Amino acid sequence: MPRAPKLASFPAIRGALKFYQICSIITGTMLLLLVAEMIVKYVVGYELFLGGSGGFLWFAPVVETASGLESTGDGFNLSLGILVAHGWFYVVYLISCFRVWSLMRWNLGRLAMLAAGGIVPLLSFFMEARVARDVKSYLAQREADELHSRAEHSSLTHAIPTENKR
Repeated sequence: MPRAPKLASFPAIRGALKFYQICSIITGTMLLLLVAEMIVKYVVGYELFLGGSGGFLWFAPVVETASGLESTGDGFNLSLGILVAHGWFYVVYLISCFRVWSLMRWNLGRLAMLAAGGIVPLLSFFMEARVARDVKSYLAQREADELHSRAEHSSLTHAIPTENKR
């Protein structure tokens, strides 16, 4: 059984949780954009471009060549940009997952489930809510238990015999 997190690490856990929540929302949003981009590219046959000959924001057709699919657009390939941005931010997301996982001293399966949040569409949103709920309730319970334990052992809370004898 893994050891419980130390009370001294609770502020670090809260900071790691906040960082994880932010990363989770960004990664989930980027993943949904990536899925939409892949559907548009591979099903509809277009890629999204920023600037170039088509205007500010436009779709250019993708053509099949001997070497695979090739874009016909010019300007900044926003579809490729979404792919690269999600990939790099997934690394940041994994770091945030590892930080929460290690501070909470969870098992390896929990880390795998956290990591899957960045590659399974919509999972990061559900995982973010569940992890936040689990961590916050754990911290609150541990702090309440510690406060109760300290109150029981405090010399101020023990009854002082003060019977008046006349």
